[in-house]
Amino acid sequence: MPHVVHPILLAGGSGTRLWPLSRKSYPKQFAKLMGDSSLFQASAQRLSGEGFAPPVILTGADFRFVVTEQLAAVEIAPAGILIEPEGRNTAPAILAAALSLETRAPEALMLVAPSDHVIPDAAAFRAAVQAATSAAQDGQLVTFGIRPDRAETGYGWLEMSQPSADFEAVPQPLKGFVEKPDLATAEAMLKGGQHLWNAGIFLFSVKAIIAAFEAHAPEMLAQVRLSVEQAEQDLGFTRLAPEAWAQVGEDSIDYAIMERAENLTVVPYSGAWSDLGGWDAVWREAGPDETGVVASQSATAIDCHDTLLRAEDPQQQLVGIGLKDIIAVAMPDAVLVAHKDRAQDVKKAVAALKAKGAAQAETLPRDYRPWGWFQSLVVGGRFQVKKISVHPGAALSLQSHHHRSEHWIVVEGTAKVTIEDEVKLVSENQSVYIPLGAKHRMENPGKVPMVLIEVQTGSYLGEDDIIRYEDVYARGQGAKG
Repeated sequence: MPHVVHPILLAGGSGTRLWPLSRKSYPKQFAKLMGDSSLFQASAQRLSGEGFAPPVILTGADFRFVVTEQLAAVEIAPAGILIEPEGRNTAPAILAAALSLETRAPEALMLVAPSDHVIPDAAAFRAAVQAATSAAQDGQLVTFGIRPDRAETGYGWLEMSQPSADFEAVPQPLKGFVEKPDLATAEAMLKGGQHLWNAGIFLFSVKAIIAAFEAHAPEMLAQVRLSVEQAEQDLGFTRLAPEAWAQVGEDSIDYAIMERAENLTVVPYSGAWSDLGGWDAVWREAGPDETGVVASQSATAIDCHDTLLRAEDPQQQLVGIGLKDIIAVAMPDAVLVAHKDRAQDVKKAVAALKAKGAAQAETLPRDYRPWGWFQSLVVGGRFQVKKISVHPGAALSLQSHHHRSEHWIVVEGTAKVTIEDEVKLVSENQSVYIPLGAKHRMENPGKVPMVLIEVQTGSYLGEDDIIRYEDVYARGQGAKG
């Protein structure tokens, strides 16, 4: 009978290295970078089933409804979703998860994993986790190291004490950490066969990791414990207390604990793995053809070599001619063209756009909300046209606007519309008018998504022109959506 492992999925981050597909408003773990599922969904599925308890998710307030929606889509019910008031790196997040588990399962084993990694062979990875459970039960802090296949300078490395030719998943004492090396050092470690890539995946008991914080980071433990004890429940989420969280130091689990602790074990993993840390990694993991080309369905490569062509909108067609070592990613509102060797510099593009005040630096055209999403199609001086999709059973808040009136045209499904005291059903191909200042609400009473086109007219069309009277999502006045 396998040990029961409690997955802890880290789902924060800004995702700047995979811009324009990944942005601060919708980072890479939620995007469908590889296949039909998001990286987050694939991670949750990989760590589910026999031997795994329901997962605990660490994320930010902006992503809480994306997390619940994506988990529901793959039929996974989380044990809890912890909301960080702000990102403080991995050490406080992992500690908060441990403290939340301590009250109900102090002896539990917790597997900490980023939610944006690609591990194609889920069964092999689960086997490596089970191989590590005995060491974790014995109080060891277990880290998983990836068998390297190239002299990678973008990762930290781990030194094994008992290397084997086939990198078998056998727990062994961790000899040491190596910071991100220069190329010569990386080539020597690759050739030597004694080192692994540091994947940032850990297994330990709740008791052992809390004891490690008591020994090596007692101030962080005190503040995070206070934030967990003062946390508030909100619609199934646990909001960590922001005042105590603001006093928590920002630090990674490697620096805060792992590089100071002595009870360290490493388990090699020899299967395929990638953190998709740049578009060059996406190109490599997508499986280039015989000419080295990866092209999406809406992209065409003519006489190209070692090139990634990716168009995200099916109404776009991206064509590359005579390209070599090029990354080209097209979205409706932004296009990236870069040399493959400069993939790690994509974050510079984000910084440059942010300095210009360009919205594309951080936000997508599609704006995700707890009830669904909307996308602006056309914007004029005194009008705006949006496409709105509402989840089955979901409802927008009862609200009104100071500066605009709205026309709604239902194009898919049926809308239940409230305008002042009148409630009516609006079916496909029907429309309704919302006068300026009228209290109104839109609901989807059906079992399929409801889609409508909204035409706004008025002197100000900003998302903050809203008076909210009732809201099942407990948002305040002026909050968007």
